[in-house]
Amino acid sequence: MPAQLPVGVRGFIGRDAELARLLAILDEAHGESPAVVISAVSGMAGVGKTALAVHWARRIEGEFPDGRLYVNLRGFDPRGSTVTPTEAVRGFLAAFGVRPEHIPPGLDAQVALYQDLLAGRRVLVVLDNAWDERQVRPLLPAAPGCMALVTSRNRLAGLAATDGAHLLSVDVLGPDAAMGVLAERIGADRLTAEPDAAREIVAHCAGLPLALAVVAARAAGSPHRPLSTLARELREERNRLDALDAGEVAAQVRAVLSWSYRALSPGAARLFRLLGLHPGPDTGLAAVAALAGLPPSDTRELLSELTRGHLLSEHSAARYTFHDLLRVYAGELVAERDAEPVRRAALHRMLDHYLHTARAADVLVTPQPNPIDLPAARPGAGAEDPADYDRALAWSAAERAVLVENVRQAPKGFEAHVWRLTTVVTTYLDRNGYWQALEELGRRAMAAARLEHDRAGQAGAHRTLGLALDRLRQPEAAHEHYARALELYAALGDEAGQARTCQHLARLSGTRGDRRQALEHARRSLRHYRAAGDRAGQSAALNHMGWQLAHLGEHHRALTHCEQALALAAASEDFNGLAHTWDSLGYIHRLLGHDREAVDCYRQAAELFHATGERNHEARCLTRLGDCYDSTHQPVRARDTWTRALLITDELGLPEHRSLRREIRQRLLR
Repeated sequence: MPAQLPVGVRGFIGRDAELARLLAILDEAHGESPAVVISAVSGMAGVGKTALAVHWARRIEGEFPDGRLYVNLRGFDPRGSTVTPTEAVRGFLAAFGVRPEHIPPGLDAQVALYQDLLAGRRVLVVLDNAWDERQVRPLLPAAPGCMALVTSRNRLAGLAATDGAHLLSVDVLGPDAAMGVLAERIGADRLTAEPDAAREIVAHCAGLPLALAVVAARAAGSPHRPLSTLARELREERNRLDALDAGEVAAQVRAVLSWSYRALSPGAARLFRLLGLHPGPDTGLAAVAALAGLPPSDTRELLSELTRGHLLSEHSAARYTFHDLLRVYAGELVAERDAEPVRRAALHRMLDHYLHTARAADVLVTPQPNPIDLPAARPGAGAEDPADYDRALAWSAAERAVLVENVRQAPKGFEAHVWRLTTVVTTYLDRNGYWQALEELGRRAMAAARLEHDRAGQAGAHRTLGLALDRLRQPEAAHEHYARALELYAALGDEAGQARTCQHLARLSGTRGDRRQALEHARRSLRHYRAAGDRAGQSAALNHMGWQLAHLGEHHRALTHCEQALALAAASEDFNGLAHTWDSLGYIHRLLGHDREAVDCYRQAAELFHATGERNHEARCLTRLGDCYDSTHQPVRARDTWTRALLITDELGLPEHRSLRREIRQRLLR
């Protein structure tokens, strides 16, 4: 399992006492028992809690050989977009490699799966920026040998009372430690040459590492400028501004930020303000360029100026984020200094960028793209065009949280963006198991489309809601939304929309055991896909019809349908569809007693499942392939194939594979 900690902390000094305490907690835990250890680190904004936690986690990573999990819970996000326990545990399950179709609905079941996956492992879980104990508790590991490290601005005393947490408060740096931070960043010689100015700068920074980093960046950028000049500018600026938050310390931080902002070039200052419009939690270069309405090359230079001044962080390659205090400050500045038409134009470009890029990614991620027409993007939106499936998937994964926040936070007047963006992210969220988020976005899309009196938007919102509720195992409610979507799509003459909705209804009926009804929905789906000219969709419908016919005992008809599906999937280069169709053909040939044909089909399905990364389907397909080898008197190949299937299930470690593992072991012991 890969580490998921943020990037490293440069020049971490001044926290020796806190580091020693954290190490003592770990040593104490080793000496007591293999029980779970929970440490909660609290302190005010900008005091360095995250830096301390990440630095310490890297120092002791050898103690947790099975990996590190990290999530920023955004408990104090200025826009209120905190990460829910459901979203956080979903991310942890993804880190363990759990396929979306194997994630159970409901937080309790997901937490149970998460705890099962931690069992027998030594994992460090870092829960950063928590609001309260309720946000944290579902994410705390229960497996002996694991550890949770929690950071929060609040002192989470409840974790100590009920969960045995060790509490540690992080205070501001003392004058000597703060001076050490400055010395490390700008050189001790400059401090020695102007001790009074250095002490005044340290006093204005109020002992906050964030403020010290901003000031040090300004001083380092002007190596020949006297520190006394910098101290005087900071002293004058301090009295002009109100506090970001209650308290004199925060007022001093506000002055530091304002002082650094005023030193920016006009272009960088404008970009800093406009970034206050971005919903977060982070952003890529292309989206920033769209927000600013500038070419990416010019935007990159301005971003470099902001990162050099520590007003923005590049937490990974070409992805940028704010500290919460800086996000608040940028938001205030853009509201005060940029006219509403300027702000709305920037928002429009940014939303167009995400909408059109998400649409392009959706077309590549599924050969059956969601049915939607888009108006032209505004000039400067700079929509990206992912080159292939892998790049589209990578873009969707990187921007998933941003896309959700754009829907959540879109201001009035952008209702069309809300329902259109929801439509084009539906497939990605569904395939990757973000069903609670999908339900929320579906309801927001419905409200937006109704406000716009847009029937196409309402149809798409009903389909999205039906899909989310279907996955969350609310079949009656799902069916109602599917039925309403079908009515609206029919009234609009939208063949693609009707085809997708009938496809969903077919799956829902099949899951409920109504094979005849599922077959009829799949047949209707095929008619609509043909009318829409969608070959990949026709392939999916034919394969579904073949699968249902096989379960109804009509094996020869099933074979015909799946062979037609295979040809269409190949013609449309739908590799996922090819894998599932070969698997269906293997099942049908086995039912017909065609063991050699079944072997060929299952072999090709297993290869394609492996190529597309569907390890769970690969394991099950290999198990059936081994059975076919066994039936055709090829015991060595059968054992080798079953062994490969067993290795995959052991590697995945999913609780739902326990029965499959037992079945495979029984085969191997024969």
